[in-house]
Amino acid sequence: MKISALVQNREGKHQVSLYTNDNVLTLAISPKSTGFGSSVTGGELLFLALATCYCNDIYREAAKRGIRIESVEVEVSGEFGSEGEPATNVHYHVKIAAHASEEVIRSLGSETDRLAEIQNTLRVGTPVKLSEIDAVSV
Repeated sequence: MKISALVQNREGKHQVSLYTNDNVLTLAISPKSTGFGSSVTGGELLFLALATCYCNDIYREAAKRGIRIESVEVEVSGEFGSEGEPATNVHYHVKIAAHASEEVIRSLGSETDRLAEIQNTLRVGTPVKLSEIDAVSV
């Protein structure tokens, strides 16, 4: 599965497009009130990615086990220090309501944490490379 994200920004306009294989999705995120940049931070989106991944994976893993989920809540928290510093103290709390015993739900939650792709991407420190800069003089 190939995934990419495109942000196009100029004064007063902020457009986000997400691509997964042949599927395209636009995400409504307004520009900053100053007109330049995004109204949300990369840190907020990173934590949203962690929460979304875990939430989706709970349903995937529950289906494999025949467990019916009623609801999932995932809250991710952490801290960012000065510019250029990575996040610290990143942790998340989940609440899973399902038609199963508490022991089975906890086991499902732990196994999902072990398998969650975004969590695992951060845990192994996947390299991120700048591949090219197209400079346009105006």
